[in-house]
Amino acid sequence: MGKTHIDLNGKTVLVTGSPGFIGANLVLRLLSEMDGGTVISLDNMNNYYDPGLKEYRLGLIGKAAETSSVRHVFIRGSIADKALIESVFSEYRPAVVVNLAAQAGVRYSIDHPDVYIESNLIGFYNILEACRNQPVEHLVYASSSSVYGGNKKVPFSVEDKVDNPVSLYAATKKSNELLAHSYAKLYNIPCTGLRFFTVYGPAGRPDMFYFSATQKLAAGDTIRIFNFGNCKRDFTYVDDIVEGVIRVMKGAPEKLNGEDGLPLPPYAVYNIGGGTPENLLDYIATLQEELVRAEILPADYDFEAHRQLVPMQPGDVPVTFADSEGLERDYGFRPSIGIREGLRRFAEWYKEYYKS
Repeated sequence: MGKTHIDLNGKTVLVTGSPGFIGANLVLRLLSEMDGGTVISLDNMNNYYDPGLKEYRLGLIGKAAETSSVRHVFIRGSIADKALIESVFSEYRPAVVVNLAAQAGVRYSIDHPDVYIESNLIGFYNILEACRNQPVEHLVYASSSSVYGGNKKVPFSVEDKVDNPVSLYAATKKSNELLAHSYAKLYNIPCTGLRFFTVYGPAGRPDMFYFSATQKLAAGDTIRIFNFGNCKRDFTYVDDIVEGVIRVMKGAPEKLNGEDGLPLPPYAVYNIGGGTPENLLDYIATLQEELVRAEILPADYDFEAHRQLVPMQPGDVPVTFADSEGLERDYGFRPSIGIREGLRRFAEWYKEYYKS
Protein backbone atom coordinates (compact mmCIF):
# COMPACT_ATOMS: atom_id res chain seq x y z
CA MET A 1 0.00 0.00 0.00
CA GLY A 2 1.23 3.48 -0.87
CA LYS A 3 1.99 6.00 1.84
CA THR A 4 1.09 9.66 2.23
CA HIS A 5 4.03 11.59 3.71
CA ILE A 6 3.29 13.61 6.84
CA ASP A 7 5.62 16.38 7.97
CA LEU A 8 5.39 16.45 11.76
CA ASN A 9 7.04 19.89 12.07
CA GLY A 10 4.60 22.48 13.35
CA LYS A 11 1.87 19.85 13.86
CA THR A 12 -0.06 18.91 16.96
CA VAL A 13 0.61 15.33 18.02
CA LEU A 14 -1.33 13.50 20.72
CA VAL A 15 0.44 10.62 22.47
CA THR A 16 -1.78 8.69 24.84
CA GLY A 17 -0.04 6.48 27.36
CA SER A 18 2.72 9.01 27.90
CA PRO A 19 4.54 9.06 30.34
CA GLY A 20 4.35 5.29 30.01
CA PHE A 21 7.48 3.42 28.94
CA ILE A 22 7.21 3.61 25.15
CA GLY A 23 5.17 6.82 25.25
CA ALA A 24 7.73 8.75 27.25
CA ASN A 25 10.58 7.71 24.97
CA LEU A 26 8.50 8.68 21.94
CA VAL A 27 7.67 12.11 23.36
CA LEU A 28 11.34 12.74 24.19
CA ARG A 29 12.26 11.99 20.58
CA LEU A 30 9.52 14.25 19.24
CA LEU A 31 10.59 17.11 21.51
CA SER A 32 14.16 16.81 20.27
CA GLU A 33 13.41 16.39 16.56
CA MET A 34 10.24 18.31 15.70
CA ASP A 35 10.51 21.94 14.66
CA GLY A 36 7.66 23.78 16.36
CA GLY A 37 4.21 22.44 17.04
CA THR A 38 2.65 20.85 20.11
CA VAL A 39 2.97 17.44 21.71
CA ILE A 40 0.20 16.43 24.08
CA SER A 41 0.84 13.68 26.61
CA LEU A 42 -2.20 11.99 28.14
CA ASP A 43 -2.09 9.36 30.87
CA ASN A 44 -4.16 8.41 33.91
CA MET A 45 -1.01 7.66 35.97
CA ASN A 46 -2.58 4.52 37.46
CA ASN A 47 -0.81 2.30 39.96
CA TYR A 48 -0.56 -0.87 37.86
CA TYR A 49 3.14 -0.45 38.61
CA ASP A 50 5.11 2.07 40.66
CA PRO A 51 3.73 5.51 39.71
CA GLY A 52 7.11 6.94 40.72
CA LEU A 53 8.55 5.63 37.46
CA LYS A 54 5.93 7.54 35.48
CA GLU A 55 6.67 10.66 37.50
CA TYR A 56 10.36 10.14 36.75
CA ARG A 57 9.69 9.87 33.02
CA LEU A 58 7.40 12.89 33.16
CA GLY A 59 10.25 14.80 34.79
CA LEU A 60 12.55 13.86 31.90
CA ILE A 61 9.92 15.11 29.46
CA GLY A 62 9.51 18.37 31.38
CA LYS A 63 13.26 18.98 31.35
CA ALA A 64 13.45 18.25 27.60
CA ALA A 65 10.51 20.60 26.92
CA GLU A 66 12.38 23.49 28.53
CA THR A 67 14.87 23.62 25.66
CA SER A 68 12.59 22.42 22.85
CA SER A 69 10.88 24.55 20.20
CA VAL A 70 7.89 22.26 20.70
CA ARG A 71 5.21 23.05 23.26
CA HIS A 72 4.43 20.16 25.59
CA VAL A 73 1.10 19.76 27.38
CA PHE A 74 0.43 17.01 29.91
CA ILE A 75 -3.17 16.00 30.59
CA ARG A 76 -3.92 13.63 33.43
CA GLY A 77 -6.90 11.48 32.59
CA SER A 78 -8.17 8.25 31.08
CA ILE A 79 -8.97 7.49 27.45
CA ALA A 80 -12.06 5.73 28.84
CA ASP A 81 -13.37 9.20 29.81
CA LYS A 82 -15.28 10.04 26.63
CA ALA A 83 -15.97 13.64 27.60
CA LEU A 84 -12.29 14.26 28.30
CA ILE A 85 -11.19 12.80 24.96
CA GLU A 86 -13.80 14.84 23.10
CA SER A 87 -12.63 18.03 24.80
CA VAL A 88 -8.94 17.29 24.07
CA PHE A 89 -9.66 16.77 20.37
CA SER A 90 -11.92 19.82 20.24
CA GLU A 91 -9.40 22.12 21.92
CA TYR A 92 -6.13 20.91 20.38
CA ARG A 93 -7.24 19.34 17.07
CA PRO A 94 -4.36 16.87 16.79
CA ALA A 95 -3.16 16.06 13.28
CA VAL A 96 -1.51 12.79 14.32
CA VAL A 97 -2.59 10.53 17.17
CA VAL A 98 -0.46 7.76 18.67
CA ASN A 99 -2.56 5.63 20.99
CA LEU A 100 -0.26 3.76 23.37
CA ALA A 101 -2.59 3.97 26.38
CA ALA A 102 -3.74 0.49 27.34
CA GLN A 103 -3.86 -1.87 30.25
CA ALA A 104 -0.81 -4.02 29.63
CA GLY A 105 0.17 -7.46 30.86
CA VAL A 106 -0.89 -10.97 29.93
CA ARG A 107 -0.90 -12.39 33.46
CA TYR A 108 -2.71 -9.44 35.05
CA SER A 109 -5.59 -9.86 32.59
CA ILE A 110 -6.39 -13.29 34.02
CA ASP A 111 -7.53 -11.85 37.35
CA HIS A 112 -8.39 -8.25 36.42
CA PRO A 113 -10.49 -8.38 33.23
CA ASP A 114 -12.51 -5.24 33.96
CA VAL A 115 -9.62 -2.81 33.51
CA TYR A 116 -8.80 -4.33 30.10
CA ILE A 117 -12.34 -3.83 28.85
CA GLU A 118 -12.39 -0.27 30.17
CA SER A 119 -9.06 0.88 28.74
CA ASN A 120 -8.38 -1.35 25.76
CA LEU A 121 -11.90 -1.53 24.35
CA ILE A 122 -13.94 1.43 25.60
CA GLY A 123 -10.92 3.72 25.67
CA PHE A 124 -9.84 2.77 22.15
CA TYR A 125 -13.39 3.21 20.90
CA ASN A 126 -13.36 6.74 22.32
CA ILE A 127 -10.15 7.49 20.43
CA LEU A 128 -11.64 6.17 17.18
CA GLU A 129 -14.81 8.21 17.63
CA ALA A 130 -12.79 11.35 18.32
CA CYS A 131 -10.75 10.72 15.15
CA ARG A 132 -14.00 10.38 13.22
CA ASN A 133 -15.55 13.56 14.57
CA GLN A 134 -12.33 15.60 14.45
CA PRO A 135 -10.53 14.08 11.44
CA VAL A 136 -6.84 13.32 11.78
CA GLU A 137 -4.11 12.73 9.21
CA HIS A 138 -3.00 9.48 10.83
CA LEU A 139 -3.92 7.30 13.79
CA VAL A 140 -1.12 5.00 14.93
CA TYR A 141 -1.96 2.55 17.70
CA ALA A 142 -0.24 -0.15 19.72
CA SER A 143 -1.19 -3.73 19.12
CA SER A 144 0.89 -6.64 20.44
CA SER A 145 2.71 -9.81 19.46
CA SER A 146 0.30 -11.48 21.89
CA VAL A 147 -2.33 -11.57 19.13
CA TYR A 148 -0.43 -14.50 17.57
CA GLY A 149 -1.42 -16.67 20.52
CA GLY A 150 -0.18 -20.21 20.22
CA ASN A 151 0.70 -19.96 16.51
CA LYS A 152 3.25 -22.65 15.73
CA LYS A 153 4.33 -21.14 12.38
CA VAL A 154 7.37 -18.91 12.82
CA PRO A 155 8.31 -16.23 12.16
CA PHE A 156 4.98 -14.55 12.89
CA SER A 157 3.68 -12.69 9.84
CA VAL A 158 0.94 -10.08 9.70
CA GLU A 159 -0.60 -12.33 7.03
CA ASP A 160 -1.12 -15.11 9.60
CA LYS A 161 -4.55 -15.78 11.06
CA VAL A 162 -4.79 -14.51 14.62
CA ASP A 163 -8.17 -15.81 15.68
CA ASN A 164 -7.15 -17.87 18.70
CA PRO A 165 -5.93 -15.58 21.50
CA VAL A 166 -4.73 -17.29 24.67
CA SER A 167 -5.28 -14.30 26.98
CA LEU A 168 -7.86 -11.56 27.42
CA TYR A 169 -5.11 -9.01 26.82
CA ALA A 170 -4.42 -10.54 23.41
CA ALA A 171 -8.15 -10.60 22.64
CA THR A 172 -8.48 -6.87 23.36
CA LYS A 173 -5.50 -6.07 21.10
CA LYS A 174 -6.96 -8.12 18.24
CA SER A 175 -10.24 -6.27 18.83
CA ASN A 176 -8.37 -2.97 18.46
CA GLU A 177 -7.20 -4.05 15.01
CA LEU A 178 -10.73 -5.03 13.97
CA LEU A 179 -12.23 -1.78 15.22
CA ALA A 180 -9.53 0.29 13.52
CA HIS A 181 -10.12 -1.52 10.23
CA SER A 182 -13.86 -0.80 10.48
CA TYR A 183 -13.29 2.91 11.13
CA ALA A 184 -10.71 3.09 8.33
CA LYS A 185 -13.24 1.60 5.91
CA LEU A 186 -16.34 3.47 7.07
CA TYR A 187 -14.82 6.89 7.72
CA ASN A 188 -11.65 6.85 5.60
CA ILE A 189 -9.40 7.36 8.65
CA PRO A 190 -5.77 6.39 7.95
CA CYS A 191 -4.91 3.84 10.66
CA THR A 192 -1.75 1.85 11.30
CA GLY A 193 -1.45 -0.82 14.00
CA LEU A 194 1.92 -1.88 15.39
CA ARG A 195 2.47 -5.29 16.93
CA PHE A 196 5.24 -4.75 19.48
CA PHE A 197 7.47 -7.66 20.47
CA THR A 198 8.69 -7.80 24.12
CA VAL A 199 9.92 -4.23 24.59
CA TYR A 200 12.66 -3.61 27.15
CA GLY A 201 15.13 -0.93 28.18
CA PRO A 202 15.96 1.71 30.83
CA ALA A 203 13.05 2.97 32.93
CA GLY A 204 10.87 0.21 31.55
CA ARG A 205 7.93 -1.58 33.12
CA PRO A 206 8.76 -3.34 36.41
CA ASP A 207 6.32 -6.14 35.59
CA MET A 208 8.45 -7.19 32.60
CA PHE A 209 10.72 -10.15 33.32
CA TYR A 210 14.12 -8.48 32.92
CA PHE A 211 13.14 -5.71 35.36
CA SER A 212 11.38 -7.87 37.96
CA ALA A 213 14.20 -10.43 37.83
CA THR A 214 16.74 -7.68 38.48
CA GLN A 215 14.78 -6.45 41.49
CA LYS A 216 14.48 -9.95 42.92
CA LEU A 217 18.12 -10.85 42.38
CA ALA A 218 19.26 -7.55 43.89
CA ALA A 219 17.10 -8.32 46.94
CA GLY A 220 18.49 -11.85 47.23
CA ASP A 221 15.20 -13.45 46.20
CA THR A 222 14.62 -16.32 43.79
CA ILE A 223 13.46 -15.78 40.21
CA ARG A 224 11.06 -18.24 38.56
CA ILE A 225 11.82 -19.24 34.97
CA PHE A 226 8.73 -20.55 33.23
CA ASN A 227 8.45 -23.56 30.93
CA PHE A 228 11.72 -24.72 32.52
CA GLY A 229 13.51 -22.10 30.43
CA ASN A 230 12.33 -23.57 27.12
CA CYS A 231 11.07 -20.26 25.78
CA LYS A 232 12.26 -17.95 23.04
CA ARG A 233 11.40 -14.26 22.88
CA ASP A 234 11.94 -11.65 20.20
CA PHE A 235 13.20 -8.93 22.55
CA THR A 236 13.06 -5.40 21.10
CA TYR A 237 14.97 -2.50 22.61
CA VAL A 238 12.83 0.58 23.23
CA ASP A 239 14.89 2.88 20.97
CA ASP A 240 14.20 0.54 18.04
CA ILE A 241 10.49 0.62 18.86
CA VAL A 242 10.44 4.42 18.96
CA GLU A 243 12.36 4.70 15.69
CA GLY A 244 9.79 2.44 14.06
CA VAL A 245 6.86 4.39 15.50
CA ILE A 246 8.20 7.73 14.27
CA ARG A 247 8.79 6.41 10.77
CA VAL A 248 5.27 5.00 10.67
CA MET A 249 3.79 8.27 11.97
CA LYS A 250 5.30 10.05 8.95
CA GLY A 251 3.83 7.62 6.44
CA ALA A 252 0.04 7.19 6.56
CA PRO A 253 -1.77 4.59 4.45
CA GLU A 254 -2.85 6.23 1.21
CA LYS A 255 -6.52 7.07 0.68
CA LEU A 256 -7.78 5.30 -2.45
CA ASN A 257 -11.14 4.33 -3.93
CA GLY A 258 -12.01 0.84 -5.08
CA GLU A 259 -13.73 -0.25 -8.29
CA ASP A 260 -17.09 0.44 -6.65
CA GLY A 261 -16.13 4.05 -6.09
CA LEU A 262 -16.08 3.60 -2.31
CA PRO A 263 -12.98 4.16 -0.20
CA LEU A 264 -10.58 1.28 0.27
CA PRO A 265 -9.67 1.15 3.97
CA PRO A 266 -6.46 3.18 4.48
CA TYR A 267 -5.30 0.60 6.98
CA ALA A 268 -2.11 -1.34 7.72
CA VAL A 269 -0.58 -3.52 10.43
CA TYR A 270 3.14 -4.11 11.01
CA ASN A 271 5.31 -6.17 13.32
CA ILE A 272 8.09 -4.36 15.17
CA GLY A 273 10.51 -6.95 16.47
CA GLY A 274 14.19 -7.71 16.28
CA GLY A 275 13.66 -10.82 14.18
CA THR A 276 16.19 -12.76 16.28
CA PRO A 277 14.45 -14.76 19.03
CA GLU A 278 16.65 -15.28 22.07
CA ASN A 279 16.56 -18.36 24.24
CA LEU A 280 15.27 -17.24 27.64
CA LEU A 281 18.14 -18.88 29.52
CA ASP A 282 20.69 -17.12 27.29
CA TYR A 283 18.89 -13.82 27.86
CA ILE A 284 18.99 -14.37 31.61
CA ALA A 285 22.69 -15.24 31.47
CA THR A 286 23.39 -12.00 29.61
CA LEU A 287 21.31 -10.04 32.12
CA GLN A 288 23.25 -11.57 35.01
CA GLU A 289 26.58 -10.71 33.40
CA GLU A 290 25.51 -7.10 32.91
CA LEU A 291 24.21 -6.82 36.48
CA VAL A 292 27.61 -7.96 37.72
CA ARG A 293 29.39 -5.58 35.34
CA ALA A 294 27.30 -2.67 36.64
CA GLU A 295 28.06 -3.76 40.21
CA ILE A 296 24.41 -4.27 41.03
CA LEU A 297 25.34 -7.82 41.98
CA PRO A 298 28.70 -9.08 43.32
CA ALA A 299 30.99 -11.03 41.01
CA ASP A 300 30.59 -14.17 43.18
CA TYR A 301 26.76 -14.06 43.18
CA ASP A 302 25.35 -17.60 43.27
CA PHE A 303 22.82 -17.46 40.43
CA GLU A 304 21.96 -21.16 40.54
CA ALA A 305 20.78 -20.76 44.13
CA HIS A 306 18.49 -17.91 43.15
CA ARG A 307 16.58 -19.35 40.23
CA GLN A 308 13.84 -21.95 39.95
CA LEU A 309 12.69 -23.69 36.78
CA VAL A 310 8.88 -24.02 36.75
CA PRO A 311 6.16 -25.13 34.28
CA MET A 312 4.50 -22.85 31.73
CA GLN A 313 1.86 -20.52 33.14
CA PRO A 314 -1.57 -19.73 31.67
CA GLY A 315 -1.58 -17.12 28.90
CA ASP A 316 2.10 -17.54 28.00
CA VAL A 317 3.44 -18.87 24.70
CA PRO A 318 6.70 -20.77 24.10
CA VAL A 319 8.05 -18.56 21.31
CA THR A 320 7.64 -15.13 19.72
CA PHE A 321 9.39 -14.32 16.46
CA ALA A 322 8.66 -11.26 14.32
CA ASP A 323 8.67 -11.13 10.56
CA SER A 324 9.36 -7.40 10.12
CA GLU A 325 9.69 -7.55 6.33
CA GLY A 326 6.72 -5.21 5.83
CA LEU A 327 8.22 -2.54 8.07
CA GLU A 328 11.54 -2.77 6.24
CA ARG A 329 9.86 -2.70 2.82
CA ASP A 330 7.56 0.26 3.48
CA TYR A 331 9.64 2.32 5.93
CA GLY A 332 13.23 1.18 5.39
CA PHE A 333 13.70 0.11 9.00
CA ARG A 334 14.44 -3.07 10.90
CA PRO A 335 15.29 -3.18 14.64
CA SER A 336 18.98 -3.84 15.19
CA ILE A 337 19.98 -3.25 18.84
CA GLY A 338 21.10 -6.56 20.38
CA ILE A 339 20.38 -7.81 23.90
CA ARG A 340 23.94 -7.29 25.13
CA GLU A 341 23.85 -3.58 24.34
CA GLY A 342 20.26 -3.17 25.47
CA LEU A 343 20.66 -4.96 28.81
CA ARG A 344 23.90 -3.08 29.46
CA ARG A 345 22.07 0.24 29.08
CA PHE A 346 19.30 -1.03 31.35
CA ALA A 347 21.73 -2.19 34.06
CA GLU A 348 23.58 1.14 34.03
CA TRP A 349 20.30 3.05 34.30
CA TYR A 350 19.03 0.75 37.08
CA LYS A 351 22.11 1.32 39.20
CA GLU A 352 21.90 5.10 38.80
CA TYR A 353 18.14 5.31 39.35
CA TYR A 354 17.96 3.21 42.50
CA LYS A 355 21.15 4.69 43.92
CA SER A 356 19.55 8.13 43.80
